[in-house]
Amino acid sequence: MAKKSAGNAALWVIILLLVVGLAGFGATSFGGAVRSVATVGDVEVGTNEYARAVEAQVRNFSRLTGQPMTFQQARSVGLDRAALSQLISAAALENEAIQLGISAGDEVVSEEILSRPEFQGAGGFDRGLYEDGLRRAGLDVRGFEAQIRSDIASGLLRSAIGSGVRTPDIYVDTLFDYVREARDITWARLTAADLTEPVPEPTEAELTAYYEANTDAFTRPETKTIRYAWVTPDMLVDRIEVDEAQVQALYDQRIDEFVQPERRLVERLVFATEAEAQAAMERLDSGEADFDALVADRGLTLADVDLGDVSRDDLGAAADEIFALSEPGVVGPLRSDLGPAIYRMNGILAAQETAFEDVRDELAAEAAADRARRLILDAVPQIEDLLAGGADMDLVAERTDMEAGTIEWNVDSFDGIAAYDAFRNAAGAAQPGDFPEVIELDDGGVFALSVEEIAPPAALPFDEVRDEVAAAWEQAETEKALADRAEALAADIRNGREMAGLRLDLQTERGLTRDGFLDGTPPDFLETVFQMDEDEVRVMSADGQAWLVRLDAIRAPDATTPEAQAVRNRFASETAVELSTALIQSYTQSLLNETGVEINQTAINAVNAQLP
Repeated sequence: MAKKSAGNAALWVIILLLVVGLAGFGATSFGGAVRSVATVGDVEVGTNEYARAVEAQVRNFSRLTGQPMTFQQARSVGLDRAALSQLISAAALENEAIQLGISAGDEVVSEEILSRPEFQGAGGFDRGLYEDGLRRAGLDVRGFEAQIRSDIASGLLRSAIGSGVRTPDIYVDTLFDYVREARDITWARLTAADLTEPVPEPTEAELTAYYEANTDAFTRPETKTIRYAWVTPDMLVDRIEVDEAQVQALYDQRIDEFVQPERRLVERLVFATEAEAQAAMERLDSGEADFDALVADRGLTLADVDLGDVSRDDLGAAADEIFALSEPGVVGPLRSDLGPAIYRMNGILAAQETAFEDVRDELAAEAAADRARRLILDAVPQIEDLLAGGADMDLVAERTDMEAGTIEWNVDSFDGIAAYDAFRNAAGAAQPGDFPEVIELDDGGVFALSVEEIAPPAALPFDEVRDEVAAAWEQAETEKALADRAEALAADIRNGREMAGLRLDLQTERGLTRDGFLDGTPPDFLETVFQMDEDEVRVMSADGQAWLVRLDAIRAPDATTPEAQAVRNRFASETAVELSTALIQSYTQSLLNETGVEINQTAINAVNAQLP
């Protein structure tokens, strides 16, 4: 009985991975007579296919941002349209493959399905697991195999269009020279201390004139008087008691976080055959290519091959050789679950064990905060009922754990509750008379608000901002005086005066690159430097300071070093992938321009209405 239970659990895990992880899979099924959301030539884009594509877009976006996302939020950023566009492009290639008579044979389809790890049982491919998994995912064998056949045919067409693209040498050379070219400069920053005499005190007339010429800088933006009620977990945690058993249980649940074996930071590049993997390793060993270039040659990014920090158990048959490395390096080809692979080990993470006593207080605080979030969530219906009954913020605060407050809010407000994005967004949209709603904060708190009054933008009275006006005037006059002095010095340098003779704190930089950084310079400093000719002198000014810079030399990159060759090869590989992708996109767009595309908005709306 235990064996059967364990087997069922394993089956459910595999099915869950199948449903969540595979493109073209999904548990959502939309019935009815309408079965497609779009038609491209003779190819239909099914409703289920569209639903799964949207769900995949949402999952990917949530993974990137680290935040869960509802379908309505996904629509607001255009993920539904991105999914539909992707499917229509794929359908255009599929339709063209049909028109050209490109097809995949039964043997090729069979090999593809038999090789998929999600269909493997203890003894290899498991037909029962395959059929049962498809059924639970809302698919049938015939339809799935037809989709595999179609995907392979479209892939052949895509490969025929995009393969063999080679980046022209002149393009690679130009890109390499642009990125690796360097500059030698001599420069100085001039501050108020470099003036021969300080800026004189302004007169009232000068301040008034400056104020009137720069009124926008002293104008209060539209400001709303907002009454609000809010509660956050931090407001409640001091009232919550957490017993030792709860804290110990939390520690036990997260034991993998506190007791970690020795790990490695690893990247894995998988190949279809042992011969391909061996050939790639030989290129790497000979210095013809580095690991980054091998990844780019496959049309992948480093993010695609990154396994993160992994333990021995995660690496399977490759573990011994990878863990035998005492410093970062590349090994392979080695066996992996997906085929022969080359591994790059980037770092060693020692085993770690954190005792319960060392994290007890932290876990207790987390448990209390979690309990506080649940209490707030449980209170939301009561808060909504009070608001629906016409209660104002003071009454809501009196009847619940919320606290009431008032804020003079505008786009420059970031204190207190205005530090939350959710509040600022709601405050920006709210108008007097709007019905107050309960809105969640990103820390598990909630709030509601009502706008009592809106004050339009207004210039602040001169007397109220006189000190700010005086400071701004002094900065502007100082910058003008410094720029004038720097221009005079620049003229002397152009006429043959040595910069070393200037009474300035001169700095020299050698081999400065476009992606470099110089502390104490304005944002456009490097951009300006790389626009200059040799021996040219320029002056820049900003924020009450000025800069004097001379371009001493332009350094062409040395393309003969092994490191430079590796960089150049990487540029060639990466740009070839980009050109290939652009070529496929252009070809696909031309197909869409020539092929009839019909969008069934009614079907799309029906699917959208059922997505969570």
